Amino acid sequence: MPSNKFSSSPVKTIAIVGKPMAAGIGDSLTEIANFLVNAGHKVAFEVETAKNVNVGNAAVLSPEQIGQQADAAIVVGGDGTMLGIARQLAPFNVPLIGINQGRLGFMTDIPVDRMMPVLADMLAGKIESEQRSLLEGEVLRDGVSIFQSVAFNDVVVSRGSGAGMAELRVQVDGHFMYNQRSDGLIVATPTGSTAYALSAGGPLLHPGLGGIAMVPIAPHALSNRPIVLPDSSEIVIEVVNGRDITVNFDMQTFASVQLHDCVVVRRSRHVVTFLHPLGWSYFNTLREKLHWHEYPSAEGKLK
Repeated sequence: MPSNKFSSSPVKTIAIVGKPMAAGIGDSLTEIANFLVNAGHKVAFEVETAKNVNVGNAAVLSPEQIGQQADAAIVVGGDGTMLGIARQLAPFNVPLIGINQGRLGFMTDIPVDRMMPVLADMLAGKIESEQRSLLEGEVLRDGVSIFQSVAFNDVVVSRGSGAGMAELRVQVDGHFMYNQRSDGLIVATPTGSTAYALSAGGPLLHPGLGGIAMVPIAPHALSNRPIVLPDSSEIVIEVVNGRDITVNFDMQTFASVQLHDCVVVRRSRHVVTFLHPLGWSYFNTLREKLHWHEYPSAEGKLK
């Protein structure tokens, strides 16, 4: 596993990535940048993020340049913002710190109203570090790869909104698993188990678990249930029947597929490193985001 830039050397250059054109985000970005500069760090803004703020003397870098030059990246926004930059920075193993200015915040876990004291502690070395797996996938047509991408959450093969059910033939490690008629199939990482896969009835997977969840979307046969596979598995999904079938990666990259195209999914060799405040716990995140700490009151309302 590649070494973590954040822990292996003093932090010198920190990139700031923000949700593009988000209302009011410029103030947060400026506050973070000023804090970092005053603490003796070099600051760089991601090129789209720079459009939201007066960058001053800070560098403006592409995601690839951030990967090559930054020791860490602070991501301000929601989980979608984190997904987008994490997929691009994964090959460079730049550790990511997430500040939540979105709605849910499974991955951007630091509240924006507490970000300054938390960042001060983290940059002083008071951190928890964890690594998350990714998936890579490709579309094969007549045995030739025509599309490739990576996913942090999930790879989803699904029917068009106006089409009937899709019929998919699934193999795992060269072994026939089943023919499935459904609205589609989700192949999710442990991180993605709290996203679309969860809404489709899939299981929660701890991010430290080496597994891949395969979750059918509205299957025709109720016996088609979610299954967790080893993360060493190679999954091949052949489109047997259906119209307007697409494959998407984290709902950010899409490709249209035809009958008898195969979508091949496996674990990526890259990982994403998250940095959290000292004392962070995945179970704390689940309790907060899934409201496990709330109980019905006598009036039937959550409290």
